[in-house]
Amino acid sequence: MKPLFRERIINRILRSKYKNTAEKSSYSGYEIAKSVSEFKRYLLSQIRDVVYITIGIFSAAFGLESFLLPNSFIDGGATGISLLAARLFHVPVYVFIVLVNIPFLIMGLNVISKQFAIKASLAIIGLAFVLATVHFPEVTHDKLLVAVFGGFFLGAGIGLSVRGGGVLDGTEVLAIHLSRKFGTTIGDIITLINIIIFSAAAYLLSMETALYSMLTYLAASKTLDFIIVGVEEYTGVTIVSVHSDEIRAMIIDVLGRGVTVYRGKRGFGKHGHTHETDIVYTVVTRLEISKLNGEISKIDPNAFVVMNSIKDTRGGMIKKRPMH
Repeated sequence: MKPLFRERIINRILRSKYKNTAEKSSYSGYEIAKSVSEFKRYLLSQIRDVVYITIGIFSAAFGLESFLLPNSFIDGGATGISLLAARLFHVPVYVFIVLVNIPFLIMGLNVISKQFAIKASLAIIGLAFVLATVHFPEVTHDKLLVAVFGGFFLGAGIGLSVRGGGVLDGTEVLAIHLSRKFGTTIGDIITLINIIIFSAAAYLLSMETALYSMLTYLAASKTLDFIIVGVEEYTGVTIVSVHSDEIRAMIIDVLGRGVTVYRGKRGFGKHGHTHETDIVYTVVTRLEISKLNGEISKIDPNAFVVMNSIKDTRGGMIKKRPMH
């Protein structure tokens, strides 16, 4: 390891661990090697985030310039507000993309984190810069194709930027803030905001434009969900059964999935009789649910099974292991 690189690692990583204790003048080889590994992981994650956000910016810019802007279509959220304002005031849309998102970015600094606000600011400024400097050709004027593919590329861009730790549309920050304040769901807030936006589009532009813009929003939101959730949608399955050991072995040996076993109690009857049992939890893809239910029925037809959709997963034995 180069001496300068080693010294920087010691200064930035190792010494930060001991900032609340007595200063250490020397570090073991294990501590240095561990810090180098941590620094490499951090660096790779930052590079990955930059790549995601950059691709997202160009995807969103392509969707806007090649499909939505030439046909006066809008989307939901802050992007929709920007498109509507640009249409009404005849000002370049990149100006409003920055202006409209400023309040959301300030809110994100307080509601989420400083790192998020910085990444989101860079992503939005980057999108405005690309729209101002890069020219994308018009692809089609067919309204249905414009609505579907304009929404697809815009949604992909927003989804990739979220994967990179930022946003290209600050509406969700407002939704998070209002949901905490009023006790509603984020989805309800976003739906309400978009109803207002599309109602304004119907009044200020035309009903036809508003309806096509709703198709754009649906295409964008579905693509965004696909990008964030991933190709495989996972389902968490909780199984309560007197044959928990057999079910656990089946999940590992037949499905090739990992399991987590909880020690719990099950109760029944008017008097609330309870007895201890093992509760099995596993995560499978939607395509494996039918097979899992079939195998459980073979072991215990009376097993209590609860399934929950999972938005994202990390770590553990999520990927199916090879069966021998």
